[in-house]
Amino acid sequence: MDVLLCLCTCPDAATAGQLAETLVGERLAACVNIVPGLRSVYRWQDAVQRDEEVLLLIKTTRARYPALQARLPALHPHELPELVAVEVADGLPAYLRWVADAARPLE
Repeated sequence: MDVLLCLCTCPDAATAGQLAETLVGERLAACVNIVPGLRSVYRWQDAVQRDEEVLLLIKTTRARYPALQARLPALHPHELPELVAVEVADGLPAYLRWVADAARPLE
């Protein structure tokens, strides 16, 4: 099973909650953890920015990632939303199967 852990920052808890609900509801993700209290420092438009953000930990599969990647920009308020994916090297087999099943599109 090719499970991915995707990271996405959101400007606030309300946006994070809406994104999480939509991604799971549309079966683009099996689970989304919402982690508050993130402080980000980054360069944007040639200036250093500092923002309080909320981090999403999105569990999905390699097969569903293209659809997730296509859908996220339409849902996210940022001009250029963060979305990076990390391959899950190992995990509890039953959990990895659950991710694959929960993120599979309905037929």
